[in-house]
Amino acid sequence: MDPENAGIDSQLMDEAVAFASDPENETLHPVNLGPFLATVRSKNYHDDGEILGPTKPRGGMNGLILRHGYIVAEWGDTRRVDMTFSVTKSYLSTLAGLALERGLIIDVQDRIGYYVDDGGYDTPHNTKITWHHSLQQTSEWIGTIWDKHHFAGRDDTEVREPKAPGTHFEYNDARVNRLALSLLHLWRKPLPQVLKELVMEPIEASPTWRWYGYRNSWVTLDGLQMQSVSGGGHWGGGMQINTRDHARFGLLFLRRGKWKGRQIVPESWINIATTPGDVNPSYGYMWWLEPNQVDPKEPAIRFSARGAGGNRIWVDNEKDLVIVVRWLAANRFKDFLKRVMEAIKT
Repeated sequence: MDPENAGIDSQLMDEAVAFASDPENETLHPVNLGPFLATVRSKNYHDDGEILGPTKPRGGMNGLILRHGYIVAEWGDTRRVDMTFSVTKSYLSTLAGLALERGLIIDVQDRIGYYVDDGGYDTPHNTKITWHHSLQQTSEWIGTIWDKHHFAGRDDTEVREPKAPGTHFEYNDARVNRLALSLLHLWRKPLPQVLKELVMEPIEASPTWRWYGYRNSWVTLDGLQMQSVSGGGHWGGGMQINTRDHARFGLLFLRRGKWKGRQIVPESWINIATTPGDVNPSYGYMWWLEPNQVDPKEPAIRFSARGAGGNRIWVDNEKDLVIVVRWLAANRFKDFLKRVMEAIKT
């Protein structure tokens, strides 16, 4: 669609795109991500740096902007499949919503140990963890999964004793991987297969995306070997996907879970997933939120899936807007977004 027909000032939008494709604003993550993950990042995460899943050299800066469901701006190679790190978490969260819709989860406030009997929730501390806690990243789960201790999954260098489940927010990849394994126990088939059948094929995504686990994250369910996927790319693995498929996923959430008249994801789940968390009001069920200014307890009007390296899917209900950026430095996104908003006239 021509930007002017979508209520956008073409010149200002061109300036925004130029900003998002300027090498001066590019992420500091190197092209060769594997060695970077194994060395630089691991030093800050109480980790030995061992990479367990596939990695891939990254591409260049690229992105897409959708307004009223149409592409109004595009730059770089938006068909290139790249690692997307913690953006994967928002896809994982969606599978929890679909499990709730189908009765595989009765209530998100239920303890996970009622559903999953694999030893991961047997201790007095872990037995209190609910689906709600895990989805809001307040589970404080204690343990080791795929040879990575929960300390290694931390988002900072602080070393502390875990608190009671539901009382402390921590962005923690080991605990997210524990949630992914728990959802695998519910679905009884690989989560990428579930996502493909229930979401990606219905929204007409390309067949190029992949969702990986680790070389040691295989389990046997019902006599079949299945790989439990990761919720990020901290130790490799996670989602590898192109920008256009991200945009379709973002548009699905902008359209309240509907695609061409068919309800793919329950609207009720989108509301739950984008409601401010009990401990961190800027985080819902694995979506980052800009709390509703009218009522901060209501679902967010604007929310985003975010990943390391400047990967982001931004959804704005008020402006009827989806933005996907790849490899734009995270601290430059706010300036980029300001430019996009200045380009929107109506």
